[in-house]
Amino acid sequence: MVSSWIENIFKSVSDDLMAALPRALPSREKLEECRIISHRGEHDNRRILENTLAAFDRVRDCGVWGIELDVRWTKDLQPIVFHDADFQRMFGSISMLNCMTMAEIRSEYPMIPSLEEVILRYGKKLHLMIEIKMEAYPDPAYQSQVMSNLLSQLEPIEDFHIISMDPEMFEFIHFVPSKTFLPIAETNVRLLTEMAVTENYGGIVGHYFFITERVKTRHQ
Repeated sequence: MVSSWIENIFKSVSDDLMAALPRALPSREKLEECRIISHRGEHDNRRILENTLAAFDRVRDCGVWGIELDVRWTKDLQPIVFHDADFQRMFGSISMLNCMTMAEIRSEYPMIPSLEEVILRYGKKLHLMIEIKMEAYPDPAYQSQVMSNLLSQLEPIEDFHIISMDPEMFEFIHFVPSKTFLPIAETNVRLLTEMAVTENYGGIVGHYFFITERVKTRHQ
């Protein structure tokens, strides 16, 4: 927790410093090449909650290229779109998500969408950056098949990527080419860069402060 807290402070300070430094504006050509991904949708967690259809609708309606969304599993092994392992931060409840069925979650927190709803609503309209959270998979073969069925109408890499802060979670996803995977780096950019090159992943995700020209050249 302490290391995470220090890292968050560092990122905040680096953001402020970069925002204060005068820099040349990118060319129109560079801006047109840019692909913007909205992290958990357009939300303020007051009027519009993260990882909800309302938050993702705002992204779609503004013409943004893609969305990042988090996937966790219910007690009855249904994938839903929610970031945390429990409901404390968002709803003030200490209940664990994986101890509740889909029906129970729908009854108490109807704004939380299933992965199926998100794919049907935004597939091929927005690029999906699907983050797999670290958690136990009680039936990995079944869960992988569920994911495969849900994503079967989309093209890996073209329509979606699978991302995770814990690359070992990629081992549960057997139905996409390796370039679909993007590990999420924190300060371990060099380690994950070498992993991505070795495993033939599509690249890495990380804070721009650490994605240096040397790192970009290594991936290219």
